[in-house]
Amino acid sequence: MTSPARLWAFPLATRLGFTSCRQVRQVPSWRRYASAANAATKEASEEASEVEAAPSFPLTDQDEARLRFQRNIGVSAHIDSGKTTLTERILYYTGRIRDIHEVRGKDNVGAKMDSMELEREKGITIQSAATYCDWNARMPVTGDIQRHSINIIDTPGHVDFTIEVERALRVLDGAVLVLCAVSGVQSQTITVDRQMRRYNVPRISFINKMDRAGANPYRIVNQIRQKLRMPAALAQVPIGTEDEFKGVVDLVRMKAIYNKGVKGEEVIESDEIPASVLENAQEKRAELIEQLAEADDELAELFLNEAEITANDIVQAMRRATIARKFSPVFVGSAIKNTGIQPLLDGVCAYLPTPAEAEVKAIDISKPASAPLVPLTPAADAALVGLAFKLEEGRFGQLTYMRVYQGTLRKGAIVYNARTGKKVKVPRLVRMHSNDMEDVTEIGPGEICAMFGIECSSGDTFTDGTHPYSMTSMFVPEPVVSLAIKPTGTETPNFSRALNRFQKEDPTFRVHFDSESSETIISGMGELHLEVYVERMKREYNTPCTTGKPQVAYRETITQRAPFAYTHKKQTGGAGQFGRVSGFVEPIEADEETGDNVAFENWVTGGNIPAGYIPAVEKGFRDALEKGSLAGCPVSGVRMILEDGAYHAVDSSELAFRQAAIGAFRECYMKARPCILEPIMSVEIVAPTEFQGAVIGSVNQRRGTIIDTDVREDEFTVQADVSLSDMFGFSSQLRGLTQGKGEFSMEYKTHQPVLPHVQQEMAAEYQRKLQQKK
Repeated sequence: MTSPARLWAFPLATRLGFTSCRQVRQVPSWRRYASAANAATKEASEEASEVEAAPSFPLTDQDEARLRFQRNIGVSAHIDSGKTTLTERILYYTGRIRDIHEVRGKDNVGAKMDSMELEREKGITIQSAATYCDWNARMPVTGDIQRHSINIIDTPGHVDFTIEVERALRVLDGAVLVLCAVSGVQSQTITVDRQMRRYNVPRISFINKMDRAGANPYRIVNQIRQKLRMPAALAQVPIGTEDEFKGVVDLVRMKAIYNKGVKGEEVIESDEIPASVLENAQEKRAELIEQLAEADDELAELFLNEAEITANDIVQAMRRATIARKFSPVFVGSAIKNTGIQPLLDGVCAYLPTPAEAEVKAIDISKPASAPLVPLTPAADAALVGLAFKLEEGRFGQLTYMRVYQGTLRKGAIVYNARTGKKVKVPRLVRMHSNDMEDVTEIGPGEICAMFGIECSSGDTFTDGTHPYSMTSMFVPEPVVSLAIKPTGTETPNFSRALNRFQKEDPTFRVHFDSESSETIISGMGELHLEVYVERMKREYNTPCTTGKPQVAYRETITQRAPFAYTHKKQTGGAGQFGRVSGFVEPIEADEETGDNVAFENWVTGGNIPAGYIPAVEKGFRDALEKGSLAGCPVSGVRMILEDGAYHAVDSSELAFRQAAIGAFRECYMKARPCILEPIMSVEIVAPTEFQGAVIGSVNQRRGTIIDTDVREDEFTVQADVSLSDMFGFSSQLRGLTQGKGEFSMEYKTHQPVLPHVQQEMAAEYQRKLQQKK
């Protein structure tokens, strides 16, 4: 049965950001757009279309020199772990901002990366923000100072804005995973870890908030190993904890590092390690070498041969293991106390990969979908390949964030959209610093920039037209929460304009119109997600809106056969209206092939009703099904059999027989013992085993029927049938019951009768509404 209840039946896909680690490969799109991309190829270069093998673009000495000192990193973590506070310190110490402002500071300025007014009010990050900076990194072995360029994207921590993390990690070469020294690995930490693995992003871990009461970095390292299943070891140990936290000991060089000055801008290194932490530092250095020996073969050989392991051996092994995603070095510090940030930046430059070391592959859309992927090289003279990973409505039109993987993007250049085959000119090229922009004339490979005035969609690939390449698309989770929305007062064009813009910017934000309840339904990743968009409509478009729970798609049906014999007679001046119909209605099952559950059959013989009026009778029957007499819901599962009738040569008409059919159905409807049906959803819940009792109890509270359970080593799956009306609010409840580790998905299964007392309440409410209308 095809039912509008599918409006709320979300496919069995990712819920709350917990997904499979498979990149989505849009095979039909490649084939569909292959001809357009090939046309662009021929127009740009006749020779390139004849080349069968993927061209190779070796890196020049100039490319290698530039890329060696370049890093593209993201800062990701659970809510309130200190990501934005950490980024603020990074920007201050690298000279990008003149002063430090807190996320919820008393000066009401707010952190640089939280540029939206709503972000500063709520104290959370809603949109990912990009910036760039230069850092004079101290090399861990030689102590030499080398200037590095770093592109940084600060991402939200709330699961509701998980798409922002998803598309940021899609285009980054490395990441800093921030953890709270007290809370450790939390629900969104696990989600971010899964996203990093999906896009093969190496990470270094930073245990923040070492000044908090209860800070324990050693427990957090064990959580990284056990919960995230990522080999890890401390690269630093703290000098004191909680309010005694003063600095860190670098375990590679065995030096004590302190931050002095009002804002920690002065870094002091000392060969004298405090006696209170010396023994612990030596022990943790041995542990670091052991963990690295398990992740790196070269160091393992030295370790097993009991050879002397130098600082250079440790650094090289740590870099190899981190880039290979077999190990994560752990740094400690406190962003709010301005301690340990500069050594973290040194670690980013020392251990995270350059754009040349990050493996990037594209799809050749001129070849079959089974063809191998084409490796890309960040060479400046190579054919241009870039990915538009984020759209934003800026002050000067659409702002398109772009990661250039290969070739050089120049202002005024002609680029080709691989999806549409259209060629466009780049009118303006900028580098972003949160919401500030810096105009540039060209951007090299491995860089992140933004373009103005380019109409495209999120995930589009841009090339110079010489090769039909397209990047693999990013994963977009399905929405899990829906709300009905309507503007307060008179609807203005701004209402639809805002919804269209938000849909284009955010792939997880969906809008559709429910014809049954005549409501506009918005869907997203969580209640906070939708609440933010409703607030943005009010602030940015001056369109205040009211929201409510969307109406469940109830149905009505009959349970027994009932006869009818009805005459519609209306006499006015001139020709009147006359039509008589008789027969019966009966319940039917839905057709397995077509899904139809409404039928009309004509058994009239002898011409008692002229054949020309029979379609009018059927039309009247179907009109009557649109609203049942019990609760005003659409009626289904009914067959009308027309057996006999009568007509008048003058007064009968199509309108008369249509009204007769409507009257006949309404007359016999209550005799057929109607009932109300509600949509039943097939729900699948996956959660850690320790929460099994709480989750099953929650399903029982919602009148769910447990169909099957499957318990594995560390998690379990429950399959249940639950009515849609009882599923509202389950997303938040499940998150609370399972500490954010549970996930669920649901899809429409069938309609079943509601409980008798619910039917009585709905019928009484419908009659009350009818009385009010009168």
